[in-house]
Amino acid sequence: MYVILNAAMSIDGKISTRGNDSSFSSRKDWIRVHKLRSSVDGIVVGISTVLEDNPMLNVRYYSKGKDPVRIIIDSKARIPLNSRIIKSSKKIQTIVGTTRNAPIRKINALKKVGVQVLFSGKRKVNIKSLFQQLENLGLKRILVEGGGEINWSVLKTGLANELIVTISPVVVGGRNAKTLVEGEGISNITNGIKLKLTRTLINNKNEIVLFYKLG
Repeated sequence: MYVILNAAMSIDGKISTRGNDSSFSSRKDWIRVHKLRSSVDGIVVGISTVLEDNPMLNVRYYSKGKDPVRIIIDSKARIPLNSRIIKSSKKIQTIVGTTRNAPIRKINALKKVGVQVLFSGKRKVNIKSLFQQLENLGLKRILVEGGGEINWSVLKTGLANELIVTISPVVVGGRNAKTLVEGEGISNITNGIKLKLTRTLINNKNEIVLFYKLG
């Protein structure tokens, strides 16, 4: 499996403001992102992204694209049945990765509307195990558009092969604003996750897109 982590952030490393506004990318960058979406088998986000943004996670800004399978990491099956993702699950294949502790009534409701449910982990989704299940289903190329917690989980487990970061020319600050990578973090810089810069792209909105390889 090949895993790409893609995100947009402010110059000071925030992926959303303290008011949960995450609209950092320009239209030109969205075209790039949607072209990237069309090239993968599946797109992964966490439940927080769904609850805050109510996204569709389809391909809209690239006319030649296909919609990837949408995968939601949701340990307690909190995804609303009236969310845009669930309401369109019969048109676009949708998977919810959850745990056996999730309410069985909610699991049955999700299955009833065409959502495929995968179980992994006891109280929290085991991302490594979930990604193995996705690979077994034939999803070989995965795009992660997660928040800081999901990004940390993917990076710390060594699942990511590539990291693409769009840096928007804006500073937003905020000690409670979400950053690119959160989780428990690493205590010593020498133990940090190493990356290799392979390409840079500057568009006409003064955005810089950085392409990194891992491992």
